[in-house]
Amino acid sequence: MGSKGINSKIGVLGGGQLGKMLAQAAADWNLDISVLDPTPQAPANCCAKQVHGDFNNYDNVLAFGQQQDIITIEIEHVNLEALKELKRLGKEVYPDPSSLGLIQDKGLQKLFYREHQLPTSEFIIVDNAVHIHQLIEQNIIAFPFVQKLRRAGYDGRGVQIIHEESELDKLFNEPSVIEQKVAIHKEIAVLAARNISGEIMIYDPVEMLFHPTANLLLYQECPCTLNGDQSEQVKNLAHTLIEKMNIVGLLAVELFLDKKGNILINEVAPRPHNSGHHTIEACPTSQFQQHLRCILDFPLGPALTNVHSILLNLLGEPGYQGEAIYEGIEECLALDGVYIHLYGKKETKPMRKMGHITIVGKDPVYVKKIATSVSEKIKVIAHL
Repeated sequence: MGSKGINSKIGVLGGGQLGKMLAQAAADWNLDISVLDPTPQAPANCCAKQVHGDFNNYDNVLAFGQQQDIITIEIEHVNLEALKELKRLGKEVYPDPSSLGLIQDKGLQKLFYREHQLPTSEFIIVDNAVHIHQLIEQNIIAFPFVQKLRRAGYDGRGVQIIHEESELDKLFNEPSVIEQKVAIHKEIAVLAARNISGEIMIYDPVEMLFHPTANLLLYQECPCTLNGDQSEQVKNLAHTLIEKMNIVGLLAVELFLDKKGNILINEVAPRPHNSGHHTIEACPTSQFQQHLRCILDFPLGPALTNVHSILLNLLGEPGYQGEAIYEGIEECLALDGVYIHLYGKKETKPMRKMGHITIVGKDPVYVKKIATSVSEKIKVIAHL
């Protein structure tokens, strides 16, 4: 069990919406939880103690962590050296800094999959844009391809598809992973949880639909439409990954089902994840409570899906930037099975994640009908 169990002081690097929902789950057990975030009145500020500081700054992270018993994350792009020092000082750090270091670098991630013979798309690691041009001239890279920054990319940032030669001026001039574009049939995610004692729980896979250019999740459905063998393969991959990567906490695994029927690992995130938000209403144990169970070494909760669910990301409307105005809230709340989560971000801008909506029910046809209605009614705008 963690150092003090239920009386542990838990520090979270990051106070965004994931930190907020983690703190909301922690409130049920009256846990002592603090977040480190540079944004004044960050979303988690409403339900956790916020320390103002930069989770990428060594001194800020070290000072914050020294006041905690357990340190965890809601974003993987944090100062790794400070976490290593905190672990050396005897603090409990989850995920382990060595595991986090592997995942922070998409190049190391892909090499890990290759080394462990785990299915993933073919890739090449490159240094810069010049290197990419050279490999194109040598016919080693062909169009279309995907470029992913090795570091600091998430929520669609640091990822782009290059379809043809005329788009090469868009190349990132930084260390990257180049993948030939997969002929994707479905995009899948699965959430795994592992506590300190090594107990593992796997949630049911979900199916995802992304915005075609922003690479942001628009829509997610659970259960997904994989057949039984495919679903089992996805769950087994998640089990293998969380064990081999030595993760304590959550591991969100994003995968592709290609048009030939192959399942390929895309990437992972060692924290609560957008693809797991439906678990708040659709599962006996939400991803946020499960993460707390993991890092406190409590028994893991059941993860089977009880109902059909659809999750809609609530994104800022195009053409609007400023203080957020939410249209359609009351109309949507009048519908059965609709749960609205607003993240508390003061300012909206195009495609910014402002919240999510989960629609649940026993009848998939009803859930899809209500989801369509909700997506038409609710909008995030601002005064022009």
